Amino acid sequence: MNTFERRNLIIKLLKENGTVLVSDLSQQFDISEVSIRTDLRLLEKQGLLIRFHGGAGLLNTPQSEDTETKLEERYSLSQNPKNQIAYAAAKLIKEGNTIILDSGSTTMMIAHQLLKIKNITVITNNLPAATILSDSPDITLVLCGGTVRHKTRSMHGTMAENALQGIRADIMFVGADGVDPHIGLTTFNEGYHISSVMASVSSKVVAVVDSTKFNRNGFNVVLPMNKLDLIITDRDLSPQHKAALAGLNLSLKIA
Repeated sequence: MNTFERRNLIIKLLKENGTVLVSDLSQQFDISEVSIRTDLRLLEKQGLLIRFHGGAGLLNTPQSEDTETKLEERYSLSQNPKNQIAYAAAKLIKEGNTIILDSGSTTMMIAHQLLKIKNITVITNNLPAATILSDSPDITLVLCGGTVRHKTRSMHGTMAENALQGIRADIMFVGADGVDPHIGLTTFNEGYHISSVMASVSSKVVAVVDSTKFNRNGFNVVLPMNKLDLIITDRDLSPQHKAALAGLNLSLKIA
């Protein structure tokens, strides 16, 4: 397969799924992640996609009602667990809600789904998600100012946390690098104190984590389990992990 054919296939996958991940494309095409990032960078320059940390999303374009229905079906049937999780997460949101999106690729995918919902407010420190949501006149978008953490393309620090003072949200969506039923959500990055602040101002805290995260433990805690109300994950979650979660005071949804 030549470069032209590969890039056309990337655009086709974007149209089918809404997002693509560098790691998935690297495995599918059996080439390095460096080459995939080069493809995505060039396609972004052509105005065909928008890149985010670890992948890319389809630019928001006007669609007919029939097309939107087909896209919803594709999200729900997609083989990418993160797309399935994002689709299930968006189903929790009602018109008029205030939502907090923490940093991460899965929460970014939720942003794509939020474009279908009118009259909502979204508060986020997730720069790729903010870029996606900024195209919608039906969404009130609030950004947490602060220091940019380049690795995750998200805002952190005292300024970002202070932006949440006096805020009350209906739902917070949070991701993680690892999930431990005894410890909570963990990350391999620096401390995520802003996640605790976000959780404290939210009526409901929802973790959006694919099943592979249950086999990992980061060295920093994002949120302990007792701060979560619901975990949304995919159907590959092992029976052992389901049993471990069953004893906790939270709900589990398989997307």
